[in-house]
Amino acid sequence: MIDDAAAILGKTRTEFMIESARRQAIDVLLDQRLFVLDSGRYDAFMHALDNPPAPGPKLRSLLRRVPAWQK
Repeated sequence: MIDDAAAILGKTRTEFMIESARRQAIDVLLDQRLFVLDSGRYDAFMHALDNPPAPGPKLRSLLRRVPAWQK
């Protein structure tokens, strides 16, 4: 099946496999870096970024802790 698909595209098996792996790698990386939102969700996302919640007690406690490398 791979050889047939490569032949249809006029590529060798190696060229076909490298191109397929490259496309898959791009998809994986874009899935981690790019997402699309409609305008309402985009506005809500930007609002959340611009207005983070106040630090809670657990975060305040964590920030007061002396880092292990300074002990």
